[in-house]
Amino acid sequence: MTRRIATLCLAAGLALGAGAAHANPFDAGPIADFMNIFRTQAIPRETIAWKGKEKPGTIVVSTSQRRLFYVLGGGEAVRYGVGVGREGFSWSGEKSVTMKKEWPSWRPPSQMLARRPDLPRFMVGGQDNPLGARAMYLGSSLYRIHGSNEPETMGAAVSSGCIRMTNKDVVDLYDRVRVGTKVIVRN
Repeated sequence: MTRRIATLCLAAGLALGAGAAHANPFDAGPIADFMNIFRTQAIPRETIAWKGKEKPGTIVVSTSQRRLFYVLGGGEAVRYGVGVGREGFSWSGEKSVTMKKEWPSWRPPSQMLARRPDLPRFMVGGQDNPLGARAMYLGSSLYRIHGSNEPETMGAAVSSGCIRMTNKDVVDLYDRVRVGTKVIVRN
């Protein structure tokens, strides 16, 4: 059954031209988005009661809880498990989403390359890319809320300051968020 679904997805993706952008249609694009639906969640997403004063549409990240909240209004928010900055890379403050990208390519910043000269200088978007399925860029900073090809890092402090989500969750959040969305990061 799984093979049949994969074959149908491949055929549909090729018919829609998804194969032209990437060598492997399972790596990025609509087929990869579809396949991400079936991946297990390390920390399940859920709608919870929200007592904060933030306006609907605001993102609140609690680095100590390792959770991201998308405020829905009406006393509710969607809670996601996230990976946050490791010791020395954690931060707090307010930013806004200034850009959004699907299956973004990645160029490690010079600060990261100085610490990790073994990293590639450029990676095309796809399942193996550290930015995952979606990225929301935060102001003029180097930080992003982005997907991850390492779902086991959700709930951990492992990044260089970015907020990591599973690819399944980042696609859900990406579809809710608009450019200009307020992002509040708290310890």
